[in-house]
Amino acid sequence: MTTTPNQEAHGIGVYDLDAARRAREAAPEASESTNAAPAIAENVSERAQAAHDNTDAAAEDDTETTPEIVDGQVLAVRDDRSGTVKAAPRREILPAWAKDRESAKSAAAWAVKHYGHTTTYHGVRLPTYYAKLAARSPLGLGRVMAMCWGWIFDAEDKENRMTVRGNTLDAGAYLRLREDHRRQIKARVFLAVLMLLTVAGIAAYVVYGIDSLMVQLGLGLAALAGLGLLGRNPDKPITGRAVDTAKEPRLTSDLILNALGSLGLARLNQAMAKEGAKAIAFVSPIMRDGAGFRAELDLPPGVTASEVIEQRDRLASGLRRSLGKVWPETDPEVHVGRLVLYVADKSLAQSKPAPWPLATSGKVNVFEPIPIGVDQRGRPVVVTLMFATGLIGALPRMGKTFTLRLLCLAAALDPRVELHTYNLKGGSDLGMLDDVAHANRSGDDPEDIDYLVRDLREGAIEMRRRYKAIKTLPREVCPESKVTDALASEKSLKLHPIFWAFDETQKMFEHPTHGAEIAEIVTDLVKRGPAVGIMVWLATQRPDAKSIPTGISANAVLRLCLKVMGQVENDMVLGTSMYKSGIRATTFGRKDLGIAYLVGEGDDPVIVRSSFVDAPAAEVICARARAARLAAGRLTGMAAGEILPDDDTGSILDHLLAVWPEHDPEWSNGKVWCDELAARLAEHNGSLYGGWTGEQVTAAVKPHGIRTVQVKKVIDGKQTNKRGLVRRDLTDTLGHTDTDDPDNPIGGVLAPV
Repeated sequence: MTTTPNQEAHGIGVYDLDAARRAREAAPEASESTNAAPAIAENVSERAQAAHDNTDAAAEDDTETTPEIVDGQVLAVRDDRSGTVKAAPRREILPAWAKDRESAKSAAAWAVKHYGHTTTYHGVRLPTYYAKLAARSPLGLGRVMAMCWGWIFDAEDKENRMTVRGNTLDAGAYLRLREDHRRQIKARVFLAVLMLLTVAGIAAYVVYGIDSLMVQLGLGLAALAGLGLLGRNPDKPITGRAVDTAKEPRLTSDLILNALGSLGLARLNQAMAKEGAKAIAFVSPIMRDGAGFRAELDLPPGVTASEVIEQRDRLASGLRRSLGKVWPETDPEVHVGRLVLYVADKSLAQSKPAPWPLATSGKVNVFEPIPIGVDQRGRPVVVTLMFATGLIGALPRMGKTFTLRLLCLAAALDPRVELHTYNLKGGSDLGMLDDVAHANRSGDDPEDIDYLVRDLREGAIEMRRRYKAIKTLPREVCPESKVTDALASEKSLKLHPIFWAFDETQKMFEHPTHGAEIAEIVTDLVKRGPAVGIMVWLATQRPDAKSIPTGISANAVLRLCLKVMGQVENDMVLGTSMYKSGIRATTFGRKDLGIAYLVGEGDDPVIVRSSFVDAPAAEVICARARAARLAAGRLTGMAAGEILPDDDTGSILDHLLAVWPEHDPEWSNGKVWCDELAARLAEHNGSLYGGWTGEQVTAAVKPHGIRTVQVKKVIDGKQTNKRGLVRRDLTDTLGHTDTDDPDNPIGGVLAPV
């Protein structure tokens, strides 16, 4: 097989595994005759090429890469689909935690805390340890004397000597053996006496030659401790354990292998029974990463990381740790069998929430990433609000509203952002935003829904105005036809960012009267709004088609999923097939408040524990945001004391009657095409109905219980049929009584109830 010039330059060879094995088997033969080496090498190369050619057909369907390994060393990686060869990826020189400031700080804090605790624990117990050593010093002295006695008289070899003496019949040999033993004893006695005199001399020097009592005492205590060490009992250790390792064993490869073997996965158990520990390959050593330890391993062929993730509770049991400390993840960019196991020192639920960096100082630019919390390793997690729609889903009381409020506070700290926040659940969770929000309502009473509808209509008008404004800007000012950071800062253009936030969206989208209109406007804001600086965030318990229309959820770029109950809800929030990929918010426990999967900000989903900001802290943040808006002249709407115009509170039915007289000369039968009515609405109120079609009119009246009918009209002598409405259906629904009074253009007064 040929190699690329780059590989030749670096001395990298590419071989097939079978060819490499055969080469090693042929190596002994090659060593016998150096002349045969070229022939063997050529033969191996030919067979390797043939093996590669025979697998080309199967490799076309394989999208993964195959590492080329010789004697356990990865030389290069071949793409089985294209046949190209590239050098094996090099490992990072520094570990990941050393290159990230927060991770490095976390690792340093752990080391200081761990070793500081260990040092302090043993330090305060030193007197106890020394007392135990002193108590065992007589036993140590006895052991020293016993060892000296055994050495002098060669006690260890006594049994051998007795055996030789009993078995020999040669008197001369016996006498020589005994004489040799006597000479050995004499020599060792002489050495022992010499050593004893030396020790006695040192002791005398310490007692009489050193004037310092402290030195004498120190040497005496040291000698006593030394004898105590010699007299210690292995079954009764002197020191205790600073860390209870019996409760939480050290994370080792053996512990991980045992834990994986306890999951009950058939393919995994079969591979481990056949190959043992070699069935699972550790890609890198277990290393410190943030506030825990991280291990990367390749599972056996046919076993996916998602299977292990699904058994997270059993894995935690096998590792002898609580569920909140064990976080298995997959690395789909490598292959689905790559398992990334992170074991934290503390569970996220037990550890204190990371303080929000913006809680006491700082401003926000919604065009740039904003911190919202930390992941399980203690690293900051950020989101970028601009040009994105967000979706938050969770069971009740899991932190959904608090997470949405945190995003609202972040948007409030950018003085340019115009806030429209609606808490349809009711309560005061978002009440502190009154000081900064252009519009802020709580509840789902009729007046709240009416205010929401009117505010959304104004938002739709504003979006159309922005597109017209951007269309008139020079190309060098707005090259991409979207709002930029510079354009948003220019007050005269009125292209500042607008942030919409809705909590418990099912209350507005399922509203019997205004639900269809609300859904249509919000969908339009989600689809067309990001380019002109409009951001929309929605929160609900279960984002099905009723709670959040498909047109909205399908365009949600950022998704936060806290605790949910099942696979369906998991994929509704995070996206299709996320559950199968191992991204499962179902594994969160009831104690994991504020912990969620974040999808859309980066290439891979991440686990985030959002920073906790309580109501008093939120009020302080809003006060700071209000001061910044006042200084920038950006306070508008309710926060500035302005009231939303109430000049048009009628529904679509009222607007239709306003442009549809009782006696219409062109439509004398009381029926009009929907296309015609759409044109009349646009002419009557272009800011609200500009660009509407007959289909939109049909959708708008459907929630009121009105259905279209076939309407015939003769045009140029030819009869045409289209879908239309019956005016009587509108008046009956509204309770109106038709009249010919010209001063009443919408046709009468409300009938008595």
